[in-house]
Amino acid sequence: MLPATSKLCAAISYRHLRNMTGLRRQAAVAISQELSRLASRSPGPSAWIHQVRRRSSLLSSRLEEKPFSEMQMSYIKQGEEALQKSLRILEDQDDWKTETVAGNGDKVLSKVLPDVGKVFRLEVVVDQPLDTVYGELVDNMEQMGDWNPNVEEVRILEKIGKDTVITHEKAAATPGNIVGPRDFVSVRCSKRRGSTCVLAGMSTTYGAMPEQEGFVRAENGPTCMVLRPLPGSPSQTRLTWLLSIDLKGWLPKTIINQLLSQTQVDFAKHLRQRLARPGP
Repeated sequence: MLPATSKLCAAISYRHLRNMTGLRRQAAVAISQELSRLASRSPGPSAWIHQVRRRSSLLSSRLEEKPFSEMQMSYIKQGEEALQKSLRILEDQDDWKTETVAGNGDKVLSKVLPDVGKVFRLEVVVDQPLDTVYGELVDNMEQMGDWNPNVEEVRILEKIGKDTVITHEKAAATPGNIVGPRDFVSVRCSKRRGSTCVLAGMSTTYGAMPEQEGFVRAENGPTCMVLRPLPGSPSQTRLTWLLSIDLKGWLPKTIINQLLSQTQVDFAKHLRQRLARPGP
């Protein structure tokens, strides 16, 4: 007992280990409290929020095989913050306005938030099981430029643990070059709990990827995608995509709003086409 206690005391005397543990606990406690609050307020999405929450409390006690640096822990915390904010926005069912409804039922809604601006929410059902959709959006994210014409390139700059990545994305040119070349540096956090998956993200800074010549560095987030099996039909997946983007520059809001809502509709169309293709 005494030797074990001595080793523990010696370990926590190192400053970087104290900071790492503290940040882990802070992030875990914050997420657990936020999801508890959200689940108790609304009968709508509370079920899947509870599923995400069930294991988020394990974050504070989970030990990784190798410790993270303070910078890496800050990225993990940013990803968790994006997840919290996104779920909070989606949980509030009030004041959403319909932007467009496609013939197949795909729907884009929007609302204006005081601290974020205008956000968009895509609601679709994909005729593929959750594992297939998750694999395409997470495991194969760097291939998105192959099938989504609105994306030129997605590149993973750094992987941090199992759930967090830093990415650089280049947006494809818009028709008529209405919006010039944009790029993003984002921290992304993926959580898979039970039958629910949440893919959250927000803009960040990364020393190895400064602003690029010829591109305007835009900002996104909080943003997220929520994947759930369609009740009674596990071969189908309900996808909810919360989109919040600041394209920067002098662009009329009407053009931006049309562009972003159409981007979501196009995404659903091209995702279906990608998933319908025969595998290799």
